[in-house]
Amino acid sequence: MADRKKTISRPRVMAGASQAAALARRALALRAIPEAMRFGQRTAPFLSMVRAPRDAVGLAALGDVISVATYNVHRWMGISGRRRPDPRHAHLVISELDADVIALQEVLRPAHTRDPLETLCDDLGLHVAFAVTRVHKRGQLGNAILSRLPITAASVLDISHSRIERRGALGARFSDGMGRSLGVVATHLSLVDRTRERQVKSLLSHPQFESGPSVLLGDMNAWRRSKAIQTLDAELSAHKNSDWPASYPSARPVLALDRVYVRGAKVLEVHAHDTAAARRASDHLPVVAHIEIPHAAPRS
Repeated sequence: MADRKKTISRPRVMAGASQAAALARRALALRAIPEAMRFGQRTAPFLSMVRAPRDAVGLAALGDVISVATYNVHRWMGISGRRRPDPRHAHLVISELDADVIALQEVLRPAHTRDPLETLCDDLGLHVAFAVTRVHKRGQLGNAILSRLPITAASVLDISHSRIERRGALGARFSDGMGRSLGVVATHLSLVDRTRERQVKSLLSHPQFESGPSVLLGDMNAWRRSKAIQTLDAELSAHKNSDWPASYPSARPVLALDRVYVRGAKVLEVHAHDTAAARRASDHLPVVAHIEIPHAAPRS
């Protein structure tokens, strides 16, 4: 019996040493992150960055029709989500979209390497806003909005409604100085039906939907017709197509998780961006829509 106890205790000592080494490595990594943002702390979603490109060209004005897109980039980790982050693949897909406004979900801003969002911003000449949903072990994780028009206002709404997962919505407004403006809300909803229903109610009270034409973009996790999706369909306008384009999984899409809704505007057409690059870069395909923005009422 004594020999048996010794045999059992040795793996426990080894496991304890390994665990201590892992905790030490984690502690060193966390020193580079501000105290209020450290991984594991239950911080509310917050606005982390609003930035203009180094060489801004952009749109001179909001046209009658603009293109918008939503894309879950899966932390830059490809289809499986298990490889090391490599933003170059998703960057290629985003450049293919050639959209005026792009909402990104599951965006990872690494703690110790160059920020992929800033690279996108400068390479494609896009303005960017980013909101942290939670601090991932590799860095900040959240939602982003890219735009050819300057961002005149940005805000963050906490729609977690759950003790288990943090969820947020990033709102931005674009004005062209010629009487036209557009509000955009980017989000990633919960997988749980009841939580998703509460999140939708919070989203519909967002100020962006009460201040002129607005667009809701994101991964709605609409894997079935739940009350949350029924509410979105009833309260916001969708597209004239009979079916939503399937966007997940990217290799063989069958679920229409990624969607575009509008208020005070009109969706003319929507489709999944299904290319060879998009099928490899993430487990979601981007969804692109063309929306019509009404002319602003003449000033008295």
